[in-house]
Amino acid sequence: MSIVGTKLLPFQATAYHQGKFVDVSDADVIGKWGVFFFYPADFTFVCPTELEDLANIYEELQGLGVEVGKINYYMLGDQNHTISNNFGILREGVGLADRGTFVTDPDGTIQLVEITPEGVGRNAAELLRKIKAAKYWRENPGQVCPAKWEEGGETLAPSFDLVGKI
Repeated sequence: MSIVGTKLLPFQATAYHQGKFVDVSDADVIGKWGVFFFYPADFTFVCPTELEDLANIYEELQGLGVEVGKINYYMLGDQNHTISNNFGILREGVGLADRGTFVTDPDGTIQLVEITPEGVGRNAAELLRKIKAAKYWRENPGQVCPAKWEEGGETLAPSFDLVGKI
């Protein structure tokens, strides 16, 4: 079952942010774009490379109004697995989350989902491209972003006239 288009479920968690522990909830994400970036475990082989890649695009994300938090981002603890269960990525019996990325819009609706196996890292530049496309689509009703769309590129107006011509 897809969760794209569904609302972010309520959660509360403790996060590490700017050198201290703070309480964070779903209410902190409403009103802005948000990225939820799950990884299986600390101090593994792929996870640190992904976190570094995400940190490298932090300023661009902030420029788009996307909240990732700051370490450059919030690092949430999910000891009771509420958040990973809410997103459907908890591996039962193992107690670890799958490698998953979820993007929510300012209304708290899940717009983007990417889940990969534990041995496959994600690409922050592609995440940034997808967020830009999702923002464009939200701000420009009647337009959609084709494959490999980049900011400023041509979009499409969905129509039966396009069938077989693309």
